Formats: sequence, structure tokens, C-alpha cells
Amino acid sequence: MILIMNNVMKKAKYLYKLMPVLILVSTFLSCKKGINDIEKVQEKMTLKPSSATIALDENNPAKDIVTFTWEAARPQSNDHLVSYTTKLDVVGNNFGSSTAILNYEDDGTLSRSFTSEQLQNWANQKWGIPANKSFTLEFRVVAQWEGGATFEAPEVKTVQINVTPIKTVVFDADKVFLGGSAVPGLSKVEMPKTLENLNQYAYVLNLQPGELQIPVDFNGATNYISSADASTTLKDGEAIGIKMRETAFSWKIETAGQYRVIVNMQKATATIYSPAQALTPKVVNWNGDGAVPQVTTISELWMHGAINSFGTPIKMDCKVSLADPQILVYTGGRTGKTKFIVYGGTDNSKNLAYAFSCPLTSTGTQQEQTLPLGTVSALSGGSTSAQRNSYYTIPSGTNVIVFDLRNMTILAEKR
Repeated sequence: MILIMNNVMKKAKYLYKLMPVLILVSTFLSCKKGINDIEKVQEKMTLKPSSATIALDENNPAKDIVTFTWEAARPQSNDHLVSYTTKLDVVGNNFGSSTAILNYEDDGTLSRSFTSEQLQNWANQKWGIPANKSFTLEFRVVAQWEGGATFEAPEVKTVQINVTPIKTVVFDADKVFLGGSAVPGLSKVEMPKTLENLNQYAYVLNLQPGELQIPVDFNGATNYISSADASTTLKDGEAIGIKMRETAFSWKIETAGQYRVIVNMQKATATIYSPAQALTPKVVNWNGDGAVPQVTTISELWMHGAINSFGTPIKMDCKVSLADPQILVYTGGRTGKTKFIVYGGTDNSKNLAYAFSCPLTSTGTQQEQTLPLGTVSALSGGSTSAQRNSYYTIPSGTNVIVFDLRNMTILAEKR
């Protein structure tokens, strides 16, 4: 009897020790069965580019060069609302927040296009791709559902395309100077980069009759910019082709006065304005409060509209470009709906001031538009009621706005 009881006790102890293992196995099997019971999502969305290989078009920069098109994602109940988000980035960036071009697509939109100008600008300024180097882009579309009684897994599709950039002639430079006997003093003068184009150098200075040189320092060596045709004659106010050479080259300066010198490394051009061809700021006429005539020489702009609740105009602290006094550059993070006025007072003249914003409609009526990031847009100006009541919306992320009042264009960028 005692022997039987001992055997029973041993079996009980064994089963007691084995119980956690049995529970674990049972749980694992039940989980495995549960996973197998979940049906695989039958994705319906497809994505394809208009071409897997593109070459950016220098002659038609504003024309769409590639279009990504996708089929609608799988249908769901009426309680589920589907939305599409698209991203564009260089392969390897993993669609990072600082590099990806993000768009929330409108309802019913199943495609996204990009122009040569957009891709070229982003390659140079946002993605830091060396000039003339081909690169690979990846485009992703994500379909997501909201609402409904059940969770729906998103559908994600990604494609890649190869891009050949617009060929540019870019000179390497650490510093660019103005020197020679035409520059007063004993030392050469450094030319700063322009805010509107970091591949461009410009400076305004007084010159005397003599020789003007443009030395370029790079990696400890000094070379000189020369005209492509080796002509030393100044072509006043005309952009000329340039090249780099090891020996000194000089332009002849015959008349003393204030000169404006511009070197565009990206376009490989140089422009020299003598006093006879001096560039001047933009001047506008408008009527203030009480119909008092106003004449404004533009060197500053103010934001006015929903962005400031139509209160005190926001001074933009624009920098006037050394390349052209009619180019103003704003660096700041203000975004929202606004027009850009030439008056900063708090009286009623702020509502009557000459204003820059989007162009009027084809019938001459007011309208509102959103500035696209990285794309040059048309700029219109005036003091008519329709123009004063037209507005541009500065998109989120903008931190640079370039106003070209000579060519009446505007460019919003995120740098």
C-alpha cells in the first residue's frame, strides 16, 4: 500500500512540473492557429512611372517630365475613408523628413507629376547631388483607411526611376575675387554668394580706369575667369560665356564709376554693368488713404492678409540682391495666406498699398493660389481692388522666398 502511494505521489509531482510546459505549448498552438486564421490582405493598388529612365529637359523645364500613376486600393465599406499620401526621394535617403517631397493627394487623384525644373532644383539644393551626376529616385504611394468598425492594413507601393540631370558647367571655387589695377587699393575684393542663387557671386564697387581681373581660389590654387572668346572688351550689361584658365586675364575698364559684377558658376556666365547700364530698383505709384499719391522705391516688403489677421503688416526684412536691386530675398519661416505690400504703416493705407500676389483670373478678377515649393511662379503687382484682394498661400516648410520684380516671378523654397 505504501509503495502504491509513493508511485502516485511521484506521478503527481511529475505532472505538476510538466503542467507549465503543457500550458505554454497549448498557448503557442492556439496562437499559431489564430495567426493562420487571419486572411492575407488582397492588395489591389498598383503603381507605375511613365518611364523608368528619364533625362531632364533643359529646353522645357516647366513641362512635366515624369508622371507616377496608381490604381485605386482595394474597396472597403462606405464607413471607411481612403486617402493617398505620396513621397519622392533619392534612393538611400529612406524618405527622411528632411529630404522627402511629401504630398497629401486630393480625393480622387491617382497620379503625381514632376517637372524637369523641380527635379533639377531638388537635386542641386535639397538632395545635394553633385552637378552632372545621374541619380535614382524612388516614389512611394501609401493608401490608408480611416473610420469603419475594423482596422484595415495600409497598402504601400514603391517604384524607382533613373534620372539624368540637365548638364551644367560648374566651376569649383572656395572664393571668388575682384582684382587688378581697376580696383582701388592694394588688395583684391572678395565677391559673396547671392542669397537667391548659391552658385552665383555678385558685388557692386567703384572702379577706376584700368584692368579688371576675377581670380578664383580653389584647393589652394588660384585660377582666373576669362571670356570664352578671350575678348578683353567689356560687353556692358551682357551675359557672356566664361571659362577658367591658369594665367591672368583682364577686362578693360575705361570709365570710372560704380560697376556691378555678376559671376554665375552654374551657367558659366559673367555680366558686368557699367554706370551707363546701371540697374535700378523698381518704383511703383499708388494712392494711399485720402487718395494721397504715393511713390515707392521698393527695397522692402510686408506681409498682409490672413497671415497677420489684417492687423499690423509683418515686415519681411528682405535682402536686396547684389546681382539685381529688383530681386528681394526673404529668409524666414512665416507661412499662410498673404499678399506682399510696399507699405508697413498701421493706418488704412496698408489696405490700399501697392501689392504683389498671384495673377488675376483671365477675366481680370481676384483669386487665391498656393505657391508650389521649388517651382518658379508668376507674380503680379498693382493697386487695383482686384490685385489688392488676391493672395498667395505660402506653404508649410518654406524658409526662403525670392521675389524677382524685374521678371515678375516668385520662388518659394525649403533649404
